[in-house]
Amino acid sequence: MKLTVVGTGYVGLVTGACFAEMGNDVLCIDVDADKIARLEKGEIPIFEPGLREIVLRNVEQGRLHFGTDVREGVRFGTMQFIAVGTPPDEDGAADMQHVLAAARSIGEHMTDYKLVIDKSTVPVGTADAVREAIAQAQAARGVDVPYSVVSNPEFLKEGAAVEDFMRPDRIVVGADDVRARHLMQALYAPFQRQRDKLILMDVRSAELTKYAANAMLATRISFMNEMALLAEKLGADIEQVRRGIGSDPRIGTQFLYAGCGYGGSCFPKDVKALVHSASNVGEPLHVLAAVERANERQKHVLVDRIVARYGEDLRGRHFALWGLAFKPDTDDLREAPSRVIVAELARRGARITAHDPEAMAAARKVFAELPALEFAPTPMQALEGVDALVIVTEWKAYRSPDFARMATLMRERVIVDGRNLFDPALVRDAGFDYTPIGRRAAADASEPQFALAA
Repeated sequence: MKLTVVGTGYVGLVTGACFAEMGNDVLCIDVDADKIARLEKGEIPIFEPGLREIVLRNVEQGRLHFGTDVREGVRFGTMQFIAVGTPPDEDGAADMQHVLAAARSIGEHMTDYKLVIDKSTVPVGTADAVREAIAQAQAARGVDVPYSVVSNPEFLKEGAAVEDFMRPDRIVVGADDVRARHLMQALYAPFQRQRDKLILMDVRSAELTKYAANAMLATRISFMNEMALLAEKLGADIEQVRRGIGSDPRIGTQFLYAGCGYGGSCFPKDVKALVHSASNVGEPLHVLAAVERANERQKHVLVDRIVARYGEDLRGRHFALWGLAFKPDTDDLREAPSRVIVAELARRGARITAHDPEAMAAARKVFAELPALEFAPTPMQALEGVDALVIVTEWKAYRSPDFARMATLMRERVIVDGRNLFDPALVRDAGFDYTPIGRRAAADASEPQFALAA
């Protein structure tokens, strides 16, 4: 099949590359000429395990192409995937200008049937707006070319996006006409040879499914973070609580890890957008509003603990940060807890030395105006002369450090762990003052627990 993907961001590039891997002929279009030039030279603008290899392979084999010509993109593919960004406006609503601009471009240049597929995360009712934008563009040309609009939300975890796309646990398609449904079934047939994973529904239900899924996962994270803070007050251990409730098959274990808050491109934005959409129709979402408040509070927990130990004035203090990305296996700093932590420590006069296996280049841009932050090439070098280590991202490289060497490098043996990477008793036996989240002080050293990536 011939496919056009509009947008070469996280979703668009993964979508285009993975469809090409299945034998389709794919053209990825973007208005950012610099990004397209980099892609044509084999440079991948985001870090995602396995993505570089799949892009280079399919470019070499002639199935994956890149360009900036919108007209060419519209005429190339029968299927037109809209995978552009929908950043939040100031009021939390999703910014739809790029989605509607892509729809208008399709209407302005199409000369035969097109199946227009909303891949971006968009509010309920977007498919209707896309249909209208295409219709208006055609009317301005004085033509009436047939087309369909479907919703096909992505369910990709950063750090596992290629695997998620190639081996999906479900494929949600919202389509209101038979032709569109048949085309989508044919497109996704290679991804579900062992069992049927395609869930067909109406368009609006598909649009809501994406938001509801992310909102539920965000709710689980915020719930466990609140339980962790309560566990500390009650003398309980949140890791034992997690194992207890996670063993209930109605609950399960995923997204039940306490930490310093969720971030990234999806959960914060989608929770805000869903709350905003509900407010617009007079149906306030009290639970999700609380989820959002709880997450924002959680991002300040590590700073609060540092302030409780060293005081509000942190001038002369030096802290190491392990982890800047919002989660492991990505270089994404969007809404990352590290942004709050670094800003709050710097505001109080502290100096920070940070390390992250993949996100330091992105962090240099994000924190370009913050002289208090410097970067270390290795985790151990970040520890030289610091008052405390603050763990923000649960990268695998941080999970089994040499505590004896750490003790010789740090000015004070203090660890504030925002991801519960270590067994408390083990770290304290190594001579460290260890502050995790929601762990009991007398945790059993024989049962080390490691936080997993969300």
